[in-house]
Amino acid sequence: MARYQPKDRFYRQAKSEGLRARSAYKLEEILERLGLRSLSGKQVLDLGAAPGGWLQILARRVTPSGRVVGLDLVAIPPIGPLVTTHVVDVRDRAALDALHLPPRFDLVTSDMAPKTTGIHSTDVARSHELVRMALEVARERLAPGGYFVAKVFMGEGVRELEQELKASFGELRTIRPEATREGSREVYLTGKLKAG
Repeated sequence: MARYQPKDRFYRQAKSEGLRARSAYKLEEILERLGLRSLSGKQVLDLGAAPGGWLQILARRVTPSGRVVGLDLVAIPPIGPLVTTHVVDVRDRAALDALHLPPRFDLVTSDMAPKTTGIHSTDVARSHELVRMALEVARERLAPGGYFVAKVFMGEGVRELEQELKASFGELRTIRPEATREGSREVYLTGKLKAG
């Protein structure tokens, strides 16, 4: 088994390219595999957006006229003119409504993860809860034909979670990007809302 390396090649590459997080490469691969090379003119909502690595990738892809909105519990330093960020708890419906977000998004992403306890079953359950929160937002805000991407920890209950997503999206894909750390139990669930 390979030893955990916090400063692996993805970390070093992110630093050299000015990306805020190595996870940016996960999103790049996911978008490529979904066929979303360009999001030009699209509206994107990123949940759990700090520190901003995913926002940087999304901003590049929505250029020149799209918009990216990032939400997190902590403030995110500015990214650029196409990105707006808000400090908000996505569980707080009133606070979300007060933001006056666009009514529909073409892509809703979530890299939200719980603060881990080291107790696998607890961490998995909390991860699934965050996916369900992201799914609730996506059900309300995703445009017909829009895509949903959410990080999840694999473990007990994941099949039930997948069934919930299938009920909304029909087709569901599981993607484990190359930049995922070895030994990590995380994968990304992706779905596409039926058009019309």
